[in-house]
Order: sequence, then structure tokens, then C-alpha cells
Amino acid sequence: MDKRKERLLKLLKKVKKVVIKVGSAVITEEDQGLNYEVLRSLVQDIKEIFNRGCKIVLVSSGAIACGRCKLGLKKSVVSLAEKQALASIGQAALIQAYEELFQPYNIKVAQILLTSQDLSQRERYLNAKKTFQTLLKWGILPVVNENDTVATEEIKFGDNDVLSALVAGTVEADFLLVLSDVDALYDKDPRFNSDVKRIKEVEKVTEEIFVMAGNKPGRLGRGGMYSKLLAGKMVTSMGIPMAILPGRLPGVLQKFWAGEDIGTIFWAEQRKIPMRKLWIKYYIKPEGKIFVDEGAEKALLKNGKSLLIAGIYKVEGDFPRNACVECLNPQGKSIARGLINFSSEELKKLKNQTIKIDKEVIHRDNLVILD
Repeated sequence: MDKRKERLLKLLKKVKKVVIKVGSAVITEEDQGLNYEVLRSLVQDIKEIFNRGCKIVLVSSGAIACGRCKLGLKKSVVSLAEKQALASIGQAALIQAYEELFQPYNIKVAQILLTSQDLSQRERYLNAKKTFQTLLKWGILPVVNENDTVATEEIKFGDNDVLSALVAGTVEADFLLVLSDVDALYDKDPRFNSDVKRIKEVEKVTEEIFVMAGNKPGRLGRGGMYSKLLAGKMVTSMGIPMAILPGRLPGVLQKFWAGEDIGTIFWAEQRKIPMRKLWIKYYIKPEGKIFVDEGAEKALLKNGKSLLIAGIYKVEGDFPRNACVECLNPQGKSIARGLINFSSEELKKLKNQTIKIDKEVIHRDNLVILD
């Protein structure tokens, strides 16, 4: 038995909770809606894992493609309002399909639609976490999608690869499985190169790994391999392994569980910071920027200190108290982000005071250092 297979089988024996992400290009056909042959195979495959006692969360794309099919519209419909309308039409068909296909196996499903605000605001994030916990405790299979009907560009996750990573962190999954029309990570983009080599496993998602991905989106979805690597970087730093698998391969989950050499495995790193700091790092979009001097940079990066008002020399953006802000060094490099104790207006007033009082701007418990 090769080392990869041995390592994978040992890991899978401990897996009790899995997030499975399935892309639009896997379960839909362009301008034809859902591919029921693929969908039935996928549901049957998930059923086998579910019946082993594994709790499953399914992150599924496909609502907009379903909506287009229902109305007989081509892919030329691109405005935000039109996409939101198509998502509202197609989401109903998507969840109905899952409900009907899982019903013969006595698996009940629940629909959860999220925007980034649902996970970036602490109270809403904790409420979402409790909802997931309750559903999984009851033996329900949550089907998650971005709430495209109300999501604007400012509150979008970007794509469901990123959403699946955030959901995996929220439910504290043991594995994230990304089912894709591209069956693995290759050393070059296989859509544009014939001389490609499959990368079987990745120990750490580095900049060199990102270069392999290119930056073109997939056939039907918003994401591409780049967004999958971004999801991989996020979850592996949370201590959660990820695999990219060929979504249309019949029995793909069973084959993976048996240790077959398919897809690409991203092995988890040891989690170095608390989940709350990972929440600050990945779940919240910064609302402003704070530029710090060299002394403050050293205090943050080398000494693990809080950020004080004296170390700030420039404030950008308009943000309230407790907002997430980005901290940049004198060279303009982003070095940290955190939850700030003052609004942008209050900060500027403090900076302009004749008598300087060295107030704490971001407490170190609310500050996370970036890679």
C-alpha cells in the first residue's frame, strides 16, 4: 500500500462530519437545467456515506442554471437583477430535486441560504452555527447555497468554493470534498494545455501552487481552480483537509473512501490560532485601512502586542466601532486585520489631539496576523 493511500485511509477512519461541495458544471447542463442522471448517482453516493453514520452538509450550486432552464433563457442574461430573479426561480427546483431524490433513502433535507453577512456578523454567525448543529443532531442533511436572490456584490462570498470552506469551518468539519468538472489540480490548466501532470497531494497551499491554477472561471460557475485553492488554503489552516474530486465519476465518494488514487488531496495543517481569530481572518470583509509605522509593525508581528494610537499614521475609509479593518505597514503591505475599538471619525480626532493619549486601538485578542 502506497503512503498516500495509507495516510488517507487512516484519516477517513476518524471522519464523522463532512462538507461536500458540488459545482454547477457537475450537476447541470448548459441551458438544459439539472442533469438528473448525475444527480441520482451523486445522491446515491452521498447516501452510502450518510448511512455509515457520517454527518453531511451539502453545498450545492446550480440555482441560476435551473432558473434559466425553467424560463428557456440563454446564458446572455447577465445583469445582477436578472441573476437574482433566476436564482429565486431555480432554487426552488434545486431543493425540490434533492428532496425527491433523497426521500427514497429516508434522508430528510433542509435548505440554508446564506450571504457573507450571515457569517461575518458575530451574532448571526453563532446563530447559523447553532442551526447547523441542531440539524445535524436531528440527522438532517442541510443543503446550502449562497442567497443569490438578495446578495449584492458587497455581500457575496464570491463563489461556492469559498462558501464551502467557510461552512466547513462553521460546522467544524473533518473533511471538505469539492466535486468538480475538473477532476484534480494539475501543474498547468488542463483546459488550455495537453502536457499536464496531476498533482496527487499538496502539503501546503503556497504561491507556487496558486500559479498552477490560472485565473479563468469554470464553464458554468463563478469560480475556477484558483477559488478552489483559496478554499483549500482557508480550510487547511483551520485544521481541515480538502480534496478536489471528479464530480461526474460514478461512485466517486465510495472510490475515494476506499483510498483510490483519484483527485487531489490537500492535507491539513496544524491549527495555530483559535477559531475566533480564523473567523476574523476569513469570514469578515475589512471596512477600512489603517497604516502603521515600523515600531507598531514590530510590536504586532514580533512582540504580539495590541495596536496603539501612537503607531498609526494614516486612516482610510469610513467605518464604525468594532468594524474589521486591515493593517498595512509603511510599504503598503497588509500585515494584519482586526476588530477596532474606535470609528474612523474618532480615530482621526484622536490623531489630531494636541495632548496625545496612547489608547488601545485593536486589542491583540481581536487581531490576527496575516501570512
